[in-house]
This record gives sequence, C-alpha cells and structure tokens, in this order.
Amino acid sequence: MIITDWVHTIAGFLILLSLALGVFLHPYWLFVAAFVGANLFQYGITKFCPLAMILKALGVAETRCCSSAK
Repeated sequence: MIITDWVHTIAGFLILLSLALGVFLHPYWLFVAAFVGANLFQYGITKFCPLAMILKALGVAETRCCSSAK
C-alpha cells in the first residue's frame, strides 16, 4: 500500500470508530470524526497532510512500482 491508500484507510477507520463511540459511549467522540473530516477538507485545498508526512518519514512508499506495466 502507498501513502494515499494508508491515509484513506486510516481516515475512514477513525471516522467509523468515532461515530460508533459517539453513538454508544459519549457524543464528544463525534469531534474526532469532525477533526478527520476537517483535515481531509483542508488537504483538498492546501495539499498539506500531516499524516502523509508521518507515513513518508516512516518509509511508506509514495508510488506503486511500475514493474507490472507492459
């Protein structure tokens, strides 16, 4: 998986988790979903993603390998 795959997977997981926790535990958990959504919106405008920078520093690939393309 490349950085964008990880960002989408982690964001989706956090949104679903916070919605479940907000419904079953406490409504304040919904702020996590709002925060993740705001970060996705901000990335769409500025192209700045802190999670992508962290993943890049951890060595996650930025592009897919081209060896299968013929």
